[in-house]
Amino acid sequence: MTFCPRCYIILTMDDIKLPGGDRFSRDDRAIIIELNGARRVLSTSAHNGGCRENLSHLFNYCEVYGAIDERCEMRAPTYDRHLSMLAEELDLNPRTTTGLSTAAKMKYLRVQTENYTDFSVTVMATGGIDANGSRAGDPALWHEKDGTPTPVKPGTINLIIFIDAHLLERTLTRALVTATEAKTAALQEVLAPSCYSRGLATGSGTDGTIIVSNLESPVRLTDAGQHSKLGEYIGRVVKNTVKEALTAENGFNAYACSSVLRRTRRFGIDEDSLWEFFRSMAQFCGQAGKGSEKLDKRTFQQRLERVNKNSCLIMRASIYAHLLDLLHWRLVDPEQAAGMAEELLKSAAGQVFALSGQAGTDLSPRARSPVDQGGAEPAGSDKSGNDLTGRTTAGIDVAFPPGPAVSGRTYEEAAEELINYLGRCLALITANLKDRSNAQD
Repeated sequence: MTFCPRCYIILTMDDIKLPGGDRFSRDDRAIIIELNGARRVLSTSAHNGGCRENLSHLFNYCEVYGAIDERCEMRAPTYDRHLSMLAEELDLNPRTTTGLSTAAKMKYLRVQTENYTDFSVTVMATGGIDANGSRAGDPALWHEKDGTPTPVKPGTINLIIFIDAHLLERTLTRALVTATEAKTAALQEVLAPSCYSRGLATGSGTDGTIIVSNLESPVRLTDAGQHSKLGEYIGRVVKNTVKEALTAENGFNAYACSSVLRRTRRFGIDEDSLWEFFRSMAQFCGQAGKGSEKLDKRTFQQRLERVNKNSCLIMRASIYAHLLDLLHWRLVDPEQAAGMAEELLKSAAGQVFALSGQAGTDLSPRARSPVDQGGAEPAGSDKSGNDLTGRTTAGIDVAFPPGPAVSGRTYEEAAEELINYLGRCLALITANLKDRSNAQD
């Protein structure tokens, strides 16, 4: 059997044509879909959720529309009734409508379609994850009682998926599993952190999905798992659309708009904690860098801005974060992790100083040859962009803290030690970074 090459399309708002002639409209308040024919719909919504064939409309509502402080306010005691009131506000019949709501802006809606030989998959996604990202198994915020919800932070990934094929009910449920896996893959690929633990996010606690199957299509499909073409297309289009939506709403774009602190924040290392690390090591910093013990907070923050955007440190912070994940999952020995942690950060320090115009060195153990220890400066590259790894000068005056002490410690204790070591090292790198005006001194 031969198949036609797939057609990959990123749709603009003016181009959207939904399967079977369903009508789409959007403003800053909501997106609304009018179903124009026989449809089987699987919805996770609290209002008319489940698998239904009697729905006329779908919606995705922006809860912060018109709100000055962008707070989400419940309009009823239960979320079911709240969504019903939103449907009425949108002039839709609550009895034949299912919908989702989010704090994400409708202007950041992203839509993608892929066509295969006899079916198509269209995905609409809105996404926010900065304030409410969570990992499966994270500590929960509330326990339901009598259907009454507890307010949570804004941040939701909502998906509306149109499949131009006739799917069985069980196929729709499998499509929901595949779509959820794809959403999680998208979050992994943008390194979205959980806001409730040290792990990477797998979604948010308020995500919603609606999947529409066209019962009027002559194509009947029974499998939406990853080994089927339908599952492949659902997975790929969902993943790509979610990444587009997160980039639009939250600025996630891999390394293009990344920073060191984005990589370390889930471990409790941010601007304030680094300043506290520096202050707690004042006596050590006095030895590490001349005059650094007198460094004021404003100057420290200015230097941290440069450290935060340093591509060398971003890369190493990403690897360090994954090293901590491996340690948390007990896939690496604590002492091996400690050795790698020391080598990562000491080699990073030398490259940061070199690229900032300071005398630089690779301080990792592998770079310490007898010649280096003697203070000689090998002929080599300079700050013009050439590699300075393994080079050293007598002029650098940075004493790095000893490596993480993890011998005899549990995995949890070792992880804490590696996190503290990361904080100490980043604080020292920041404190000893020369100001731009003095970089050539």
